[in-house]
Amino acid sequence: MPIRHDLTRRRVNLGHRGIRAAARACAMAAIGLAAVIVAPVTRSVAADAFTPEQKKAIETIVKDYLVANPELFLEIQSALEQKMEKVQAEKLKVALKDNAGEIYRRPDAPFAGNQSGDVTVVEFFDYNCGYCKRGLADIAKLIDKDPKIKVVFMELPILSKGSEEAARVALAARMQGKYWDVHRGLLEAKGQVNEAASLKIAEKAGADMARLKKDMNGAEVKAEIERVRALAQKMGINGTPHFLVGERSIPGAPDDLYDQLTQLAAEIRKNGCTVC
Repeated sequence: MPIRHDLTRRRVNLGHRGIRAAARACAMAAIGLAAVIVAPVTRSVAADAFTPEQKKAIETIVKDYLVANPELFLEIQSALEQKMEKVQAEKLKVALKDNAGEIYRRPDAPFAGNQSGDVTVVEFFDYNCGYCKRGLADIAKLIDKDPKIKVVFMELPILSKGSEEAARVALAARMQGKYWDVHRGLLEAKGQVNEAASLKIAEKAGADMARLKKDMNGAEVKAEIERVRALAQKMGINGTPHFLVGERSIPGAPDDLYDQLTQLAAEIRKNGCTVC
């Protein structure tokens, strides 16, 4: 199953996908409305017993009703989103339980903060993702302000060849203890990053470049990227950034990301976590 980039801004911008979903939902609503309208007639009459003229009349009634009440499109879209979010939350809960060890307790995963932290935040990200870049400040603030937090980074390069090149450089830098410095440098970089830009950032961070160039094309780095891609597919994560904290999920980089993360960390410290 291919992974795609998702801006995760459904409530801010309905977009083409949202419009199509609303149209499909309204079509279903129209069918339901038609059923209500013709129910007295169809209790004892098969659906195919309608004449073309009767079917046309029903279609006209439904169309006129929807045109006269266009706000139904937004109401149905909102209801559909809420339903889909609930379904996704249930799926995520099961996936978290099945993959908790890979997500929260893998000892050699790239991380920043306290290695023995009492709360683990997991981020799936891409170095060329604008929202990942925007979320960096909140992640850095969280690490600086909370000495007991651990942030695990899941390299999910899905946007371009340059994204994978950057991920390879960062993972190779990790083998020299330079991961966090290179990670921050890549996300703070202006514009798109690729192998050339990433190598400059790694060199500035003080990495042994001869060793890094060898390691970035090695089996260990390749295996890490493939592992995260497989995990993202199991979890149904198809966009970046995507944060996991305990049993909760935060898709995208909302303006209050720091506040949400600190609140979830506080809840786990107070109530515990069944999957962490």
